[in-house]
Amino acid sequence: MYKISIICCLLYSFPAIAQNNLPDIRVKASSGKEIIFNTIPAGGDTTTVVSFWATWCIPCVTELEIINDRLPAWKKSATFKFVAISLDDARTTAKVRSFVKGKGWDFNYFTDPNNDLKRALNINDIPYILIIKKGAVIYQHTGYIPGNEEELFAKIQGL
Repeated sequence: MYKISIICCLLYSFPAIAQNNLPDIRVKASSGKEIIFNTIPAGGDTTTVVSFWATWCIPCVTELEIINDRLPAWKKSATFKFVAISLDDARTTAKVRSFVKGKGWDFNYFTDPNNDLKRALNINDIPYILIIKKGAVIYQHTGYIPGNEEELFAKIQGL
């Protein structure tokens, strides 16, 4: 019976381990070049924050506007990379570039027009934030209410 318990515990642990492996799904950079998602996070000990959003998602846009305003100050206090990935579908992906330019956002962004990455990461709602370090997801958060950006920065500083 003891061996069966250990085997069951190990089997239930593997999905959690597998989720830490970043998928090798292609996304499009703002330049139009395809890039494999698992190459976006910085290597080594550098933390990467990935924000999943869409142009039609008001909480997403609000969160990104606040983060964009605070990024220069945050980067003086912590070393990390910030990127955004638009989950606009193939019909609305064309407007992402002009939308970001109009907002004056100063961070790299990518698009996932077929939602392949969204499905691979099992993202159901946006905005959705991941913090990645050493190739593993170490924090994730769904939704946005004012003040969440401070919690996010506290997590970044704690790494």
